Amino acid sequence: MKKIFKKITIYYFIFLFLFSNICIANEIESSENFSVTDISSETSAQIDNLSTINSRAYVVLDRKSNCIIVGKNENKKRKMASTTKIMTALIVIENSKLDTLVEVSKKAAGTGGSRLGLKTGDKITINDLLYGLMLCSGNDAAVCLAETIGGNIPGFAKLMNEKANQLGLKNTNFVTPHGLDENEHYTTAYELALLANYALNNETFSRIVGTKSITISINGYPKTISNTNELLGNLNGVYGIKTGFTNGANRCLVTACKRDDMDIICVVLGADTKNFRTKDSIKLIEYTFKNYQYFDLQNFVEKEFNSWKNNNMYNFTIRKGISQHLDLSYSILQNTIIPIKKNDISSIKLQISCNTSLNAPIYKDDVIGKIEIICDETILDSLDILSNITIREKNVFDYFIELLKNYSVSLNSLSL
Repeated sequence: MKKIFKKITIYYFIFLFLFSNICIANEIESSENFSVTDISSETSAQIDNLSTINSRAYVVLDRKSNCIIVGKNENKKRKMASTTKIMTALIVIENSKLDTLVEVSKKAAGTGGSRLGLKTGDKITINDLLYGLMLCSGNDAAVCLAETIGGNIPGFAKLMNEKANQLGLKNTNFVTPHGLDENEHYTTAYELALLANYALNNETFSRIVGTKSITISINGYPKTISNTNELLGNLNGVYGIKTGFTNGANRCLVTACKRDDMDIICVVLGADTKNFRTKDSIKLIEYTFKNYQYFDLQNFVEKEFNSWKNNNMYNFTIRKGISQHLDLSYSILQNTIIPIKKNDISSIKLQISCNTSLNAPIYKDDVIGKIEIICDETILDSLDILSNITIREKNVFDYFIELLKNYSVSLNSLSL
């Protein structure tokens, strides 16, 4: 009997060991030795061939306009792994004092996967927990922060989803603060880019995700940690923001990159390997900066519309109107500056449709026509043509005055 119990005990611990390793592998990225510089050189010859991208979903978002530059499956729901921590960090920063000292719970200390290395009872500031969360992707730090701000994980997830709703993220739902696989924990490449864009407007968040390495303090003892983002410090213009990996999500990477005046966010989700996610991100970033530039849409529309207006100002007829002079403008552009493919700029045109025969009364801001801004057969924006003034309908008195004027002109002509 003792021998049977001993065997059962041994098998139990072997199973426990194997299972814990599987759980840990679910979040810790495998070690892949490669050089970002070598990958960058390798992909330069294939920059324009986006069909070779391995990631299941991707998007490049322009930060100034929120316009999608390129994308594939960008609106498809997917698991997001540790890119979840973008929202985790944002919620914590917006709802806490960074110098607050907190004590690590047993639950937080026991969280598996990628870790900061916290133990039950450790004392650490929220600020240092945030660095542990975003640089070394600590799941233990994520749970500790969630318990501190939300009371528990469900309470914190509620705050995350409230923020997602506030930001208009309709295809995003959070269950955990760390991103370990859950069926109801998902986002899209596009909405993750929108979230990243919003988060980067926070100076504290931007500073943390742009840090390559830092020494934090746990129980008063120093600990140096490094950023898991392989592009940070290795690719021109990259200034953040977050890596991710689980078995369900595969390799994920959200990257912010700025060169000259162009500022973009690149999201890749579901790459098979870390090498692929790096290649895909570099290819998308280099493709964007090579092929796109900002275009002043406001200036173009204003110039083209004024030219059309000057050529058509005498073509309007306003039946029964007190005046035949109509002053026109157009509705506000969604984006005044947008990224456009360099080869497509010459194809941008305005297609204007407007009724030139109108009936009074016409009121200020009445819509009397439409402008479509077209680039290579794609509608970039659609605007209303508006009346700038009110033109009332003639009444009996107006017709009487007009009759007198005509009579007076007739008398003058006869006297001559």
